[in-house]
Amino acid sequence: MAKPRTIFACSECGNETSKWFGQCPSCKSWNTLYEVEQTPSAPAKRGFTDNSVPQTLALPLREIETTDELRTSTGMAELDRVLGGRTVLGSLVLVGGEPGIGKSTLLLQVSDTFAKQGTVLYVTGEESARQIKLRAERLEVAADALYILAETRMDNIMETSNRIKPAYMIVDSIQTVYKPDAASAPGSVTQIRECAMTLLQYAKSVGVTVFLVGHVTKEGTLAGPKVLEHIVDCVLYFEGDRHASYRILRAVKNRYGSTDEIGVFEMSARGLLEVPNPSQALLSGRPKDVPGSCIACVMEGTRPLLAEVQALVTQSSFGNPRRTSDGFDYNRAVLLLAVLEKRAGISVSNCDVYLNVTGGLSLTEPAADLPALLAVVSSVRERPLREKIAAFGEVGLTGELRTVSGVLQRLTEIRRLGFTECVVPKRSCIGLKPPAGLTLLAANNVAQAIELAII
Repeated sequence: MAKPRTIFACSECGNETSKWFGQCPSCKSWNTLYEVEQTPSAPAKRGFTDNSVPQTLALPLREIETTDELRTSTGMAELDRVLGGRTVLGSLVLVGGEPGIGKSTLLLQVSDTFAKQGTVLYVTGEESARQIKLRAERLEVAADALYILAETRMDNIMETSNRIKPAYMIVDSIQTVYKPDAASAPGSVTQIRECAMTLLQYAKSVGVTVFLVGHVTKEGTLAGPKVLEHIVDCVLYFEGDRHASYRILRAVKNRYGSTDEIGVFEMSARGLLEVPNPSQALLSGRPKDVPGSCIACVMEGTRPLLAEVQALVTQSSFGNPRRTSDGFDYNRAVLLLAVLEKRAGISVSNCDVYLNVTGGLSLTEPAADLPALLAVVSSVRERPLREKIAAFGEVGLTGELRTVSGVLQRLTEIRRLGFTECVVPKRSCIGLKPPAGLTLLAANNVAQAIELAII
């Protein structure tokens, strides 16, 4: 019998080495290597090996059915939108986000709808069955076909699943589940991979739709979600401040639909409520005639969204002026400030600049460039923008304004919410008929846009 050998695995990336290092050679993380003892004669088992699961047969492409019956609704239009229409039977979906953001609440609400279509097995590794029951009563979830299993051992979970044969399974969370034959602690990269592969094989072979909950830190450094992204079919991330009411659900990977769609929810005492008109909700409570505020229109998938970009520019009290952004890319903000000084002659080099996007929304589209610059200039000059005005457009390094996609959709949404003027790149107006009641303020560059928009 071969003697066991000792290796060292990284808790962040899973890289294995024969020697211990203070820094992982693969991901460069410090103090993440832990000791693992391996026995060559008894390698770890991978995948699901229960003989009760029918063997998957190879089928000709023309014989594989792709009817609408393979997709089921979650009962939430916002969640269905992010999933690509509806959830696909036999898929493995990862729902990630910071602790307390609303992942468990969302899936417990969804399980009530799933239980009307088939048996649902809710596996909880963080709470007791009694605690889940109390939350279900608060959320008014009382489905007879919903089973609660407080278990963290993978073989026990699979045994229960084979017995009750659910149509849907929810595992909350994947970091708490472990396999005894995997030589590592629960929550480690090795355990998460092994358990995910078991659930993946089970979902594909039996046709069970499996939802996994994965906790992440603000930087997304926790092992679970990052390791699982290449394994699962769909990755959904919750965005927003857990202390605020609004939540943004975004798809970062989806094998069955677009990754550009978002869903907007509001956290309440009755759980997560859908926000069918997110633009109006994101603009609620917006102050009027205040410097440093501009309305941006961005496209999230097929949906135009209006969001308020706020800027605060103050004289710096330190040697190095501060640059802070929340909901707006920091490097992009620094670039825009350089363009503003070089091309428009407005210097903020000795000022602290703070950028913020209200509602917990993160603006990544270049169309938010122009609204961000207008908000900064408005704060510098202490003069508000023109009343009932919005803006969108990409800003180039030479100060020019570049057109963006979906111009007519953006303008229609802007007009629907009561705005009467919109600053747009001049090229966007070619052959365009704007909605009735909306005046377009066309500009070729940043300097022209500033003169048109600010009082």
